[in-house]
Amino acid sequence: MRLLIKVICTCASIFVAADAAFAKQAMDAADLDRVVTRAMETYSVPGVAVGVVKDGKLVVSKGYGVREIGKPGKVDADTLFAIGSNTKAFTTAALAILVDEGKIRWDDKVIDYLPDFRLYDPYVTREFTLRDLLTHRSGLGLGAGDLLFVPSTDFTRSDILHALRNLKPVSSFRSQFDYDNLLYVVAGQIIPAVTGLSWEDFVESRILHRLGMEPCAVNMARVKDRAEVAAPHTEVDGQLKVIAVQDLQLVAPAGAIQCNLNGMAKWIQVQLSGGKTASGGSLFSTEQQQEMWAPQTIQRTLSDFDKMNGTHFKAYGLGWGLSDLHGYKQVAHNGGVMGMVSRVVVIPELRLGVVVLTNQQNVPALMSIAMQIVDAYTGAARRDWVAYFKQMDEKMRQSDAAALAQIRHPADASAVKPTLPLEAYVGEYYDAWRGDAAVRLDGGRLVLKFSHTNGLEGALEPYSGNIFVVRWNDRSLNADAYVRFSQDFGAAKIDGMTLRAVLPSTDFSFDFQDLDFSKIR
Repeated sequence: MRLLIKVICTCASIFVAADAAFAKQAMDAADLDRVVTRAMETYSVPGVAVGVVKDGKLVVSKGYGVREIGKPGKVDADTLFAIGSNTKAFTTAALAILVDEGKIRWDDKVIDYLPDFRLYDPYVTREFTLRDLLTHRSGLGLGAGDLLFVPSTDFTRSDILHALRNLKPVSSFRSQFDYDNLLYVVAGQIIPAVTGLSWEDFVESRILHRLGMEPCAVNMARVKDRAEVAAPHTEVDGQLKVIAVQDLQLVAPAGAIQCNLNGMAKWIQVQLSGGKTASGGSLFSTEQQQEMWAPQTIQRTLSDFDKMNGTHFKAYGLGWGLSDLHGYKQVAHNGGVMGMVSRVVVIPELRLGVVVLTNQQNVPALMSIAMQIVDAYTGAARRDWVAYFKQMDEKMRQSDAAALAQIRHPADASAVKPTLPLEAYVGEYYDAWRGDAAVRLDGGRLVLKFSHTNGLEGALEPYSGNIFVVRWNDRSLNADAYVRFSQDFGAAKIDGMTLRAVLPSTDFSFDFQDLDFSKIR
């Protein structure tokens, strides 16, 4: 997602003349095939699943490519993908069901259900509502605390609840939008507090089973048949590789659902019908759907991308992003986990829903396909979105290359030597919300290792004085970081360390900037 955040404002638009016959019609099958195939080739995506729901029916349901490189299994409508943050809409729907039942209200205080809930500011703790959990306006920074689960850790949800009180805000309460995941985990904990059922059991029984979405599952551990599961992929040192499946059970309410086109089509159908199920029942009321699709947190609309899409207003609702798009209301969300990204778009006035699922960690490919389909139905001028997002991708790669060049060629080569002997940096370090980390000497070089995970361990390479660069052993993370050690006054001793990601493209969930380690021994 950082790719969109950092670059989308700087790209020039690319237009192709409007085609009147194309306007407000279903995308021609041959055109769709060409767009998807071109996006897959341009961005090295092994597999894509595309679904379109129109007027209550699944009118497009098609898979492209393979579930895993080097293996013959094809992607089809039954292939399961990790949908990432598109899970958030399921969490808000679960809470909407409880609102309909009179068991909770959106503006109830969180501490009334979770007495141990604390944020850094006591006032914010006291005033924080269930609505605030879902709207990314807490005052915490972008992705704050995500290192509690990225990469996979052995922390618990109770650990997350406790850690929140030590995360310092970057803005005032309810003043601006900053995307977060941890508060959705807290939102998920409201469900057992009210019903006695875990988030997993509630969502599985009250939503997935109710809509007949099987074999979709609330997390990978509950997928009964792994034969149809797509493998995650990403580029590692310039080559596309299969990577380990990210264990997201810890933060399931924020992003752990596994689903396929058939299941997501049923989810979109209930959204477009105002909460009505195919059997004529009601999953949630129309009133609650309107609440979930109502603007809660205002966002800026300053980018060229917004202008190209005729977007004048943009906001976040409850688990959904909201905007105007060529005169229509757009309800949409992206989802991203290590090795996979997805997009869901709903245009209520057109009774249209679009789902794109991919097994490569590449947002430009995802957006190219989704935008091309939406343009077809909204009657927008035809644009070459593959080329547009390719520009974004190239700009980000150039920024990364410049950052890497800075590491390889510091301005003053003599400054590479560490200020102190390597032994001075060795020891145990502690951060109030993340916990312990250790620096050790191994074969004449320093190695940094975070506690609670095997994923964050790597060699520290000298950069300048007390600044090093940690290169994580897992090269698929794309998250190498500067490590700045601090010295105490009056003595040649190290008393702490802070970190910052090296590459602009590093995902915001690697929130190294929020860490402030003190040396404890």
